[in-house]
Amino acid sequence: MPRAGLTADRVVAAAADLADEVGFENVSLSALARGFGVKDASLYSHVRNLQDLRTRVAFLAGGELVDRIAVAVEGRSGRDALGAFADAYRAYALEHPGRYAATQIRIDQTLVAASPALRRTAELTYGLLRAYGLEEPDLTDAVRLLRSTFHGYCALESTGGFGAPRDVRRSWERAVDALHVALTHWPREGEAM
Repeated sequence: MPRAGLTADRVVAAAADLADEVGFENVSLSALARGFGVKDASLYSHVRNLQDLRTRVAFLAGGELVDRIAVAVEGRSGRDALGAFADAYRAYALEHPGRYAATQIRIDQTLVAASPALRRTAELTYGLLRAYGLEEPDLTDAVRLLRSTFHGYCALESTGGFGAPRDVRRSWERAVDALHVALTHWPREGEAM
């Protein structure tokens, strides 16, 4: 019988908080159980195993991230929308490092397809890029460019990887400017260079 007051949502939220404190890779069912003052077995009424817990944290974090991005880009277009999207992404990654790490794990595609939050992420991202006149297969390529740029920058910044005296925020803004130029002048597949 599940312990009174303990729910799957509470377990996942606690795991997300713990991930921000100790790192996503350090979240364990034992640590969560200790935090709730229960035995590990009590958590198995709410999550199947550690992989299930990690997947649920990834969905929670993905939903939080897309909500933040949606608010940021609402009513914006072009460079303004791209900048708002990028800034919301970066802020979330830096404020919630464990949750953000969860958004980067590989998840079974059948689960992804069933997730409203992850579908919404794709819709927002593809909508932003369609405003630049992109269609498939260029859309997929542009999504990969944005994701790798945003993720790489945030990963380096969060670990102190930028040692030059140049302001990190100013470099971020210039990177977004460069992405805007690249998207505006995207070489369409099949066009001569």
